[in-house]
Parts: sequence; structure tokens; C-alpha cells
Amino acid sequence: MTPGSPAVAIVVPVHDEAELLGDCLAALTAAVEHTRRTHPGARIVTVVVLDACTDASARIALCWPVRTIEIDARNVGTARRLGVAAALAELGSSDDVWIGTTDGDSVVPVTWLSHQLDLRAAGADVVLGTVRPDFADLTLDHAEHWLRTHPRGRPAGNVHGANLGLRADVYVAAGEFPDLDEHEDVALVRAARSLGARVVATDENEVVTSGRFWGRTPGGYAAFVRATHERIAGVG
Repeated sequence: MTPGSPAVAIVVPVHDEAELLGDCLAALTAAVEHTRRTHPGARIVTVVVLDACTDASARIALCWPVRTIEIDARNVGTARRLGVAAALAELGSSDDVWIGTTDGDSVVPVTWLSHQLDLRAAGADVVLGTVRPDFADLTLDHAEHWLRTHPRGRPAGNVHGANLGLRADVYVAAGEFPDLDEHEDVALVRAARSLGARVVATDENEVVTSGRFWGRTPGGYAAFVRATHERIAGVG
């Protein structure tokens, strides 16, 4: 690694995402290759955490330039935490490392990681990126509602593990991802804020995630998508 070049740990928790994981890892691979061009000498480790997978997720992950670990926690907070630990161990240190996280049902844009590193260079300790549901999974009314309520250039600053980045030293000081089965990302960012971390919200590299109504956790992004659909449709 060239002196002064960034070291990056990318972590992707996966629980039975065979249908979507290939697209996720293809997009991540493109983002990593782009970052290696924009940030020469960058050392980037991507860890896919296969958590209690019973489908073809493991076989699909093996087709991509990522490291995989298998656990049986059925807990996204645990999966993210163990994935970060594995990546940092491979990088050899948590000093001057950037951590980026996304999800196995999500697709990052090609400039996702390079933009996070640029924001870090400008002084960001934590980067909160926006997430939108895949419009192919929604009704036309729902998609139009989403566009009306999410104007470009005005990120709400919500926390999404599918589009999150932070300095490793801040991550460690904040207590790492807690062993929660949902909202582990929110808890981590709250702890980082309490330490005085500089948090930057951006919608420049929005991540597209599944628009499914029933997700891997009861109160995750899928629940938000479902509740929005029911409100628009007048269900209930």
C-alpha cells in the first residue's frame, strides 16, 4: 500500500439473498475498481458475512473477489460487527481505516466508495448516505410519491446500514455495531455523535435497495416501504 493511500473495510451482511446478491456484488466490484483508479494504492478488503444462509448465497459470493465468513447468529448487528472485525484483521490495523457498509439486497453506484473517501478527506468522520427502494418493486403511485417526498440535494440524514461509512477509530470508540437484530446502525451513529464525531449526510451516491414489503427484520427498511404503500393505497 502506498504511504498515505487509504485502507478500506467493506462489510456486507447476508441472510438468504441469493436472488439479489449477484447484483449487489457486481456493483460493489465496480465501485472498488473505480476507487482503485481514483485513489491509487488503496487497499480494499470486502467481507461478505453469510449469516445462517440456507440458499445459494455462499456459492454466489464465491464468484466474486470478496472474502466470506459464515456465522449462525441470525442477527444483523452481530453480522456487521464480525464482518468489520474480519476486515480489520486482514488489513492489520484499525488505524487510518475507513469502513463502508451496505446490504446483500442493495446496489451501490460506481462512485459510492470513492465519494465516501473524498468526504473523509474533507473532514467527515461518518457519512450517512441515502437509500431508495427499487422502483421496479413498487406501484407507479408509490414510486411517484417517493420522488416527491425525497427532493434531490436535501438529504434527510437518516441512518441506513445499506449506505453508511465511518472512520474505524470512531467506530471502535463508539463501541462497534451492537448485537441488535435491527437498528444497529442507528445505535452506532448515535454513539458516534455523542463522541463529537463530524457526521455528513449526502444523497450524491444513493443506494438502491429491494422494494420488498417483508424483510429480514420486522422493523427494517421493508417495513417502511410496506407502511408507505399501505398509506398511499389507503389500506387498513
